Amino acid sequence: MKKGSYLYVIVAAMAISGFIFLEDGNQGAGDLDAFAKCLADRGITMYGADWCPHCQNQKKAFGSSFGFVPYVECPDDPKRCLTAGISGFPTWIFPNGKKLEGEQELQKLSEESGCSLPAFND
Repeated sequence: MKKGSYLYVIVAAMAISGFIFLEDGNQGAGDLDAFAKCLADRGITMYGADWCPHCQNQKKAFGSSFGFVPYVECPDDPKRCLTAGISGFPTWIFPNGKKLEGEQELQKLSEESGCSLPAFND
């Protein structure tokens, strides 16, 4: 196989991987913006760590809308996390002191927060 052919195979494999990765996401870009903004407006914060697979799954569930979710990266701000009583990741804390520990379904966050989820056509 020529060098150019190897390059073609590598580029094709990367493109296929990219499509699989994009298709694997739970939500489209910005689909949950209003939901994430509602969580923020209600003072609900997620505490986590970038190395935590459950935190990564939780972020992935929001897609690009996670940027609107108040988030504390505990390894970067350990004092804040200790003060908040964080003992595992992810942990969601509500203004009334309620904690939801572990990876949460979006429906559960909706029920606990009173923030509505959009209707999706699957």
